[in-house]
Formats: sequence, structure tokens, C-alpha cells
Amino acid sequence: MVPRSEVSVTLPLPGPLVPARFVRRRVRFLIDVEGDTGPFTAHANNTGSMLGLLRPGRRVGLSVSDNPKRKLAHTLEMVRLPDFRGDFWVGVNTLTPNRLFRKAFLAGAFPDLAGYDAVRPEPAFAHGRLDFALSGPAGQCFVECKNVTMVEDGAAMFPDAATLRGCKHLVELTRLAREGNARAALFFCVQRPDGDCFAPAAVIDPDYAALLRQAVAAGVLVLAYRAAVDEAGVRLGGRLPLARGCL
Repeated sequence: MVPRSEVSVTLPLPGPLVPARFVRRRVRFLIDVEGDTGPFTAHANNTGSMLGLLRPGRRVGLSVSDNPKRKLAHTLEMVRLPDFRGDFWVGVNTLTPNRLFRKAFLAGAFPDLAGYDAVRPEPAFAHGRLDFALSGPAGQCFVECKNVTMVEDGAAMFPDAATLRGCKHLVELTRLAREGNARAALFFCVQRPDGDCFAPAAVIDPDYAALLRQAVAAGVLVLAYRAAVDEAGVRLGGRLPLARGCL
């Protein structure tokens, strides 16, 4: 049997990527790009700022939906980031962390979640929903997934924009951990290769950073994992340590 920590998990893209060049972010969910056949508009489901990524002329990769009811067929999946050590892709699709977590959990890729063998998406919780509820011999564990696209001074950081919704999730997860009836966990999916550790972005959202420190102190499990992104898909990489002094 393959050790849990060595399980290889890849989330394939729905089809070949469409290459384009970023032109502008018109509104929150729309971007204009220039493709091989001319300009067009694509959907971007990332509500964050994507700080440092969306620059005019930058290469992007788009997936194509075959759903005839969609107004826009293309979705922004990744942005090519120039780097003196070599350019790399940054995954920006915020649905990826949930999909990758579910697949990796069912494959037994998280040693810290041993004792849970079933997963239920979007459980109702505290007048809202969390991403997953795990259950098994170990009891129950609630999990919230976040996408990380920002790295500063070697630290992968979340969030890249102030997040009231993220703060509410932290409050509920912390309450769960303190009550002790169920475990609580955060899965931070770092969709870029250049972060050596994980830290909250206190400069961006000091409230979120303070609440995350309280969550960790209360026993909320932080699972920050690097994810390797390329034109074929997203592969779960190694776990990142928490930055010293930040949590």
C-alpha cells in the first residue's frame, strides 16, 4: 500500500487550454483577452484581487465549457507569471481547491485526516454553508477550502483582498474547535510553486489574520498545500509549514 503522504493526486482540466493574452478586468467576473482569432470576453470566478497577476499582455490559459446555457464559454484557469528563475503558471480558478481536496481526501492523501472515510459537500452550518463535512470512526470534521495565489517574501499568503465571508468562516470554525464536538480544518491550496511557507496576509486583511491566529490557537487544523499547475491540470504537492511568528 502507498503511504498516505506519498499518494499522487492530479485534477485534470476539462479539456485543452485556450491560450490568450490578458487585456483588462472589466468588472468583477469578466476579463477581456486577445486570442489567436481576436478579442473576446471570458468569465473569471475569482473574486479576489489576483494581486500582481493580471497585467496587460500577460499570458493566460482558459478552459472551454460545452454548456449551451452559459453566456460565456471560456473560464480563466491560470496566469503565466514571469520570474527570473523561470516563468510558471498560477492557478486562479477558485473551484479548483474544493475539487482537488475532495479527490485527494478520497485517495487518502491527507495523513492528518486519517479516521474519516466519507465526505459530504456544502453542509448547512450556522446560517450558511461550509465546503465539506467529513465523517468516519474519528467522528466529524468540517473543512473550508481557500485558493492562494499571492506570494510575498517567500510566504504564500491569503487573502489577497479583504474577505468578510472568510472571517465569518473562521469564527464558525473556531467555535467548532472550542466546543470540541467536531474537528475543524482549513485547506489552503497554493496554486503556484514559489512559496516556502504559509502566512495570513495581515497587510491586506488584519481582521482575517487575527482571526486565523485565534483559530489555530483554538485547535483548527491548517492544511496548506502547494499545488503544481500546468496545461494538463493541477497536482497536489507537498505541505507547507506555517510561517514562524505569523501564526
